[in-house]
Amino acid sequence: MEKTLVILKPGCISRGLIGEIVSRFEKKGLRLAGMKMIQLNDAVLNEHYAHLKDKSFFTRIKNGMMVTPVVVCCWEGIDVIRVVHDMAGKTNGRDAIPGTIRGDYSVSVQENIVHTSDSPEAAEKEIKRFFLESELYAYQLPYLHSLYCSDELE
Repeated sequence: MEKTLVILKPGCISRGLIGEIVSRFEKKGLRLAGMKMIQLNDAVLNEHYAHLKDKSFFTRIKNGMMVTPVVVCCWEGIDVIRVVHDMAGKTNGRDAIPGTIRGDYSVSVQENIVHTSDSPEAAEKEIKRFFLESELYAYQLPYLHSLYCSDELE
């Protein structure tokens, strides 16, 4: 099964939406492989957002991500990177359609509730950035065969 990273951002934390957002992923049928609360710092954010370092909003993003601790989650499932990214919706909450996380809980491009990995390469790097191997757990969901048809699990 594929793994992906989700960061519940400071806006999610400060608005008391942790349970609501985690519940959406659980109800979808995804398996939680790891979760922890951490305080992000400059070093981690410089690495995480290195692709944005030359943008005018880089410092604003970093500062916004340090307002409160964040919750980092590793989710697992078939095509989970695409599924989670689609569940999050467009980056700008004003453009995200209702029913997506950002469409339901965000009206901002930056304060958009969650970060999600956007590719297998990004997911692998991001999971390693935030989790030790010993912090990720493998276990069987008892209802796995109710989520996927048998040939999807092969």
